[in-house]
Amino acid sequence: MNRINTPLCLFLALCTSVLIFGCNFNDKKDAEEADKNEMAGEATVKSASPERGKKNPGITDVVTTSMEFKTLDEVSSGWNTFRYKNQSNETHFLLVEKYPEGKGIENARKELAPPFQEGMNFLVEGKNEEAMKAFEKIPAWFSEVEMYGGTGLISPKSTAQSTIFMEPGTYILECYVKMPNGVFHSMEGMLKEIRVTKDSTDMPEPTADYRISISSEKGIIVPSNIKAGEHTFAVHFESQKKHENFNWHDVHLVWVDEGADIEKLNEWMNWANPTGLQTPSPEGFKFLGGSQEMAAGKTGYFKVNLRPGNYALVSEVPDPKSKNMLKTFKVQ
Repeated sequence: MNRINTPLCLFLALCTSVLIFGCNFNDKKDAEEADKNEMAGEATVKSASPERGKKNPGITDVVTTSMEFKTLDEVSSGWNTFRYKNQSNETHFLLVEKYPEGKGIENARKELAPPFQEGMNFLVEGKNEEAMKAFEKIPAWFSEVEMYGGTGLISPKSTAQSTIFMEPGTYILECYVKMPNGVFHSMEGMLKEIRVTKDSTDMPEPTADYRISISSEKGIIVPSNIKAGEHTFAVHFESQKKHENFNWHDVHLVWVDEGADIEKLNEWMNWANPTGLQTPSPEGFKFLGGSQEMAAGKTGYFKVNLRPGNYALVSEVPDPKSKNMLKTFKVQ
């Protein structure tokens, strides 16, 4: 359910929209080496969350133990790597959103959270008229929020790593996967404000081992002959569009168990379905990160350690398979 820049009236007319909500966290030092998952690959990093208020140019550790993002309050502009360690028992992701000037976490909590959750509750109940009335409370500045990427879906007790280019400004880190009762994780606390300063990280753009492209016309183009091991993937957004649920397309990497029902994954990726993006995630799949949505022409990077087996790249849009945005492949 990724947000896009579109007039508010479109949200109200079709009774669908995307969620931006909030949570605050205390920073915590974590010096342990990141878990290496036995089922499938994940980013191999060392997580050492810096003390509150201290810059760690270019590298930012983010830790979730329940329904929170524990991380820095301020980072420098330029290329930034987010190392997201999901220590919780839930599937999460880390979406990076740039807010318009003068807006921040309090605006998200007081102006966006209530109408979005209220509207979603009505949609789940099939009460479209009541949902439209709830969505009428969404502020117009919501359409000015910009998507800057972030890590894709990441399964419990796993780590994901994503590198993006950030301009100075106010950003929100968000996860809006749903609880079993349909409440968004962002309503439970998964939103964190960070300030990006004019100081530069001086980090160079990553060098990719493999390049993934995604476009509205061609869908996801998977690199050929992907080998096992630790690799950096570039995700280039050749074009971008809003889909039926008003999401922009993104790319999530998934381990696929032998015999897993790929149709269940295809259906689950649409947040607008009553059980879409809702806990529990479908059996037979392990989420390994990827790249959240970005504007056309932008490129994000993610690092992952792959073992031999079956994988999929999938986008968080309605029926991604029909859009060529659910592609399976094998790693040797």
